Amino acid sequence: MCFVLCGSSARKVKRGYANLLGGRAHKYELFGLSGREIGPDFDIQQFCQRGPLPDHYQDSDAAFSLKSYVEDYIREEIIEEGFVRKLPAFTDFLRLAAIGDTEIVNTMNISREAGVAHTTVKEHYQILVDTLMGRYLPAFTLRPKRRTLQAPKFYFRDVGVVNHLAKRHRLEQGSELFGHAFENWLFHELSLFSSYTKLFFDLSYWRLSSGIEVDFILGSGDIAIECKAKNKITKNDLKGLLQFKSDFPRVKKLIVVALESERRYTEGIEILPYKEFLEDLWEHKIYEG
Repeated sequence: MCFVLCGSSARKVKRGYANLLGGRAHKYELFGLSGREIGPDFDIQQFCQRGPLPDHYQDSDAAFSLKSYVEDYIREEIIEEGFVRKLPAFTDFLRLAAIGDTEIVNTMNISREAGVAHTTVKEHYQILVDTLMGRYLPAFTLRPKRRTLQAPKFYFRDVGVVNHLAKRHRLEQGSELFGHAFENWLFHELSLFSSYTKLFFDLSYWRLSSGIEVDFILGSGDIAIECKAKNKITKNDLKGLLQFKSDFPRVKKLIVVALESERRYTEGIEILPYKEFLEDLWEHKIYEG
């Protein structure tokens, strides 16, 4: 006999004292749309604006749909479940967390701006994780040769939600905000691929105290990926990858995912148009496991 149980919050199940069937149940996580699922018509501008949920991605009035979606989340998951005592403070936290999407978590700054305790900010982030609204990206710390940052980054699961909460309207390619949304998409795609293929590889970021950074490290440093929402990658954009290779010479692949129109190589780094990256990823040419 087989049962399929679906839900958006592990908190509800745990609070109901359900038997979680340790070792006898399999957990599967359903993400929003992958660019591969959308197919040849995948539009990165549309995805970064509306997010990965099918109804929103295809909705010409996605802004209104996202507004309703976020309000339902706050009402059903937060108010009715009694997760927070002061809803206005949590609402302020949501806005600040969305503004900081894809960036290193600074709970002290959010605590000061939202007017809540440092510990409360940590609890609020945990609510986002437990209700599957977001996920931490840890720092890569394998045998650091120099001082690296240790604090995690945080990514919302739905960049459309980020745009609504942060009051980002039309995202223009070439802007800093579009760059953040593009990075959120790549994190979404890598997380989805790791889960759906059951490879479950480690995913992290690497950053020196000097600010030199690589957006995503796969596995134990096997693959380093930089995300650049640019039509033309310059040598300056390769600094992070080249420094990572200097510190970890055994890295197998160095990749830049960009908006360029053609695949090319330079200084041992492969520069991939985002659609070609998608094809290679799902054909297991990026990470074979």
